[in-house]
This record gives sequence, C-alpha cells and structure tokens, in this order.
Amino acid sequence: MDINGILKKASEQRASDVHFICGLKPILRINRELIRLEEYDLITKDDMWEAYDFFLKGNLDKDKLFKEKKVLDCSEEFGDIRLRINISYSDGTPVITTRLIRNELPTYEDLGVPDIVRRMTAQTQGLILVTGKTNSGKSTTLNALINYINENESRKILTLESPVEYKHTSKKSIIVQKEVAFGSDMPSYSIGTKNSLREDCDILVIGEIRDKETLDAAIETAESGHLVLGTLHTKSCAETIDRMINFYEVRDQTTVKYLIASLLKLVISQKLIRNKKGTLTLIPEVMVVDNIISGIIRKEKLSVSEIEDAIQSSSGNGSIGLINSLAELYVDDIITLEQAKAQIEEKNIEILNRTIMQLKMKREDKSNMSADNMGESNY
Repeated sequence: MDINGILKKASEQRASDVHFICGLKPILRINRELIRLEEYDLITKDDMWEAYDFFLKGNLDKDKLFKEKKVLDCSEEFGDIRLRINISYSDGTPVITTRLIRNELPTYEDLGVPDIVRRMTAQTQGLILVTGKTNSGKSTTLNALINYINENESRKILTLESPVEYKHTSKKSIIVQKEVAFGSDMPSYSIGTKNSLREDCDILVIGEIRDKETLDAAIETAESGHLVLGTLHTKSCAETIDRMINFYEVRDQTTVKYLIASLLKLVISQKLIRNKKGTLTLIPEVMVVDNIISGIIRKEKLSVSEIEDAIQSSSGNGSIGLINSLAELYVDDIITLEQAKAQIEEKNIEILNRTIMQLKMKREDKSNMSADNMGESNY
C-alpha cells in the first residue's frame, strides 16, 4: 500500500482525516464528506500491519503500549504536516485514523471566533474553556488563541496535550509544549497540571479536562494566580457548567459551585457545519461569566435553561447566544434556515424566527439611516 501517496493526496486535497480500514479502500474526510480513493486497491490485513509499522517507525515503547492497551494515540511528522494518529483493533486487525494538522495555523478571525474570546485572554487569572463535540475545532481555536498571545504578549505559556498537534515557536512569549501519554513528557493531565505550579508559567493550557483530578488541578492553578485555558467535550455553555459540577460528589458541589462562579471567566461552545458553499462554518455560543451567570451557578439547584436565557439576553457584556449566531449566519446568507433550525430544539424555533425578523429590521433601519445621512451630505 502506497501510504506516502495516500497522505500526499490527502494533503493536496485539504483533507482533515484519512481512514485506513481492512476490507475498504483508503478514505479521506473533506469538509465532513467521506471520499473513497477509488484508484487504490481494497486494504488487506497485511496492508494494515504494514501501515501499523509505517506509523510506529519501529518505536518499541509504542508497540508495547498498543499490545497492552489495545489502543494508541501518537503523533508523527509528514513533510510540513503533523499527523495525529489513533490506532485500535477491529477483529484482531489494526484500524488507523490519522488527523492532518497543518502548520499554517489560521488566525482566530479567519476561524470566525468572536473577538470577545481573544480579549478575555488578556486576563491574568481565571479559567477560560473552549468546548464542543468531537471534530468541532476546539484544538484549532485554542491554538489560534495561543498563537495570538505568543505574537502580542510577553508571557510564559505551558501546554499539556495528548498528543501535541500544532508546534509553536516562541516569539514574544515563551512556549513549552508537553505531550501527555505513557512514556512521553507527562504521564497524565492531572500530574502535569499540578507540576505547572512549579514551572513559573503565566498561562497553562490543558488539552482536555476529562476527569475530577484534572479539574481540581486546573481550579487550584487558577486560584493561585494563573490563567488556565482548557477544553471540554460538551455541547453547550450551560452543559459545560453542569458537567464540571457533576465531576464532584453531591456533598462537595456547593463549594465547587462557588469556586467555578468566581474563577470561570468565559466559555465558548463551538459547532462546525457545512455552509451553502460546501465549506465549514463556525457557529459560536459565548458565555461571559458576569454577576448574573455567577449567581445562577451558585444556586442550590443549577438550571441549564436559566443559564441559556441569561446568555441570550446578555449581549451587552459580550455573550453570544446560539440562536443569535444562527440568525446572523442565516441573514448573511451563509447557511439555510433548515440548517439553522437543525441546531436547536423544537421549542426554540419560534425564538429563532423572531430573532431573524428583529435582525433584518435592525439592518434595514441602519441601511435607511445611512442612506439619509448620505443624502444630507451630498446636498
């Protein structure tokens, strides 16, 4: 199997992933579409073991770990592209998925990340979270923010990643990147987070907060005067709060709520959908944690719907509701109304329709005012 040729084609076609599965032809994912490479033969078991050897490059530690754990995450270089590689078993044969990560990191503006997210990274202390489902672009957003800080501020940034995706070069800031994995730089996120307190960093970046121990360490780091950026696998800002609280036993949740309410500064929840042009568009929901949100978090019974309502009605502080984002994209003719409706619950469709009408009216009024002003100046 010509693995180099497959990866080269994937790079040329701007694929995000390549799938190697026994019994199928190599498959690329391009803008969420799965594209089979028909010019290649069906992949055999021997081909899969050949691919396994290709990606491990004779690393005995990785081979031992895979044979023990039956799963392996690692990264490799391919030309000017980094590969995030996942290997697992299916019917006793390796299954390999590779994510292509290009070094030309887009800016947060190009990604469509609201500017309030960038502005909040100027905080010297607290917790900022980038959330979303798998393949929602969390790592790309996080690295775009790191790159912005690196180019504009003098700070020491420590990252914990599994595996390291984008390779940063220290510019105005100092960047130290550590891979979290067995036999790698750090054995776990929680140990790496605790150790960061001794490394004199200004900003700690946690690739994924996946358990109570890591969240504990992140809260302790933020409490001690550091800015912590991290990701969580949640589908909304409100669900993020609920997930964080539910990492803990009921008896500890009151204390944790007060800590989260005081330390959490901002959550951005991301969705990526195909737009009318067939490319991907970011749909952001942004929650700036102000006194209202903090008060809701501290309540004995957390209300997800109350948080959602507070976000939707708090645009003055920089918060952006999901419905507002969808309405903007529809009015700008980037997505269809059907696509917008598919992202929300049935009960919110009437609110979406009303928001779209209000936005159109506001833009018409603004356009009319501009025309009137132009007429006066011409006169």
